[in-house]
Amino acid sequence: MKTLNKYHGVVVPMVTPITKNNEIDIDAVKRIINNFAQYNVSALIMGTTGEGNSVSVESGVKMIKAASEAAAGRITIYAGLAGNCISEQYDAAVKFIEAGADVIAATLPCYYSLTPKQMYEYYKNLADTLTAPLMLYNITITTHMSIPLDVIEKLSHHPNIVGLKDSENNIQRMEEALTLFSDREDFAYFCGCAANSAKALSLGADGIVPSVGNYLPKIYNDLFEAGISGNTEIADDLQAKTIEIGKINTDNLTLGESLAGLKVIMKMYGLCETYMLPPLTELEEETVINIQNKVRDIINKYK
Repeated sequence: MKTLNKYHGVVVPMVTPITKNNEIDIDAVKRIINNFAQYNVSALIMGTTGEGNSVSVESGVKMIKAASEAAAGRITIYAGLAGNCISEQYDAAVKFIEAGADVIAATLPCYYSLTPKQMYEYYKNLADTLTAPLMLYNITITTHMSIPLDVIEKLSHHPNIVGLKDSENNIQRMEEALTLFSDREDFAYFCGCAANSAKALSLGADGIVPSVGNYLPKIYNDLFEAGISGNTEIADDLQAKTIEIGKINTDNLTLGESLAGLKVIMKMYGLCETYMLPPLTELEEETVINIQNKVRDIINKYK
């Protein structure tokens, strides 16, 4: 069995539950966190799945505080940090840490295309500034940039940079990254492409970051435990099941629409409402009904 890094396990990129008036739904935050905690699943708040770029700093603070209080030390609270104004990012990170975030997970500023040197300087300066650990967050689908592995390797030796969440769907890159990092006790690798979870764990990943875990945390905790224990047959079987389940709210939908679809399913589980933060919107009724019909078959089977 793999020796676990301090930062490990299933980290779900949590949806941001809101009310009709676009306020953070505190009760829903607590329900979701308690559901995570009973399966030893941690939360990434305000990541891509959590509409992070649409959440104000004030709302983010409220959400982190509610999540931290509900978690009560049972799970790790990761807070996403995104934006293009660096001074505002620094200020937001300070407030998120004060609110109870255990780790800051930062994506690249992405209005401009950055050189590898600029990527390095951004993360180094941020890590130098933060009073909490920093996790690098590579997600090409939204930033349209890929952090080179040599830049990540260099950053990985910074004492305040504890890991990488890599959501780039690139098997070769993942294999190369895990050759570099799988044996590191001071730097964790999290696979952010859920469809590659079992493969990543077989290669020595420290954790996985699946959005379907918002409503099915247990199946991913089972997948993680099987993966780190070397039970590849079980892990691969669970991987195949989760891929099929994940298609329910992603097939033929844009990224933003898929997040709205995820909240449709979350509502069916009694976890939150379907309201979305602008500019995203709720789905058309026909699409909602289609998702509901598909998901009813799996609720009792995988709950």
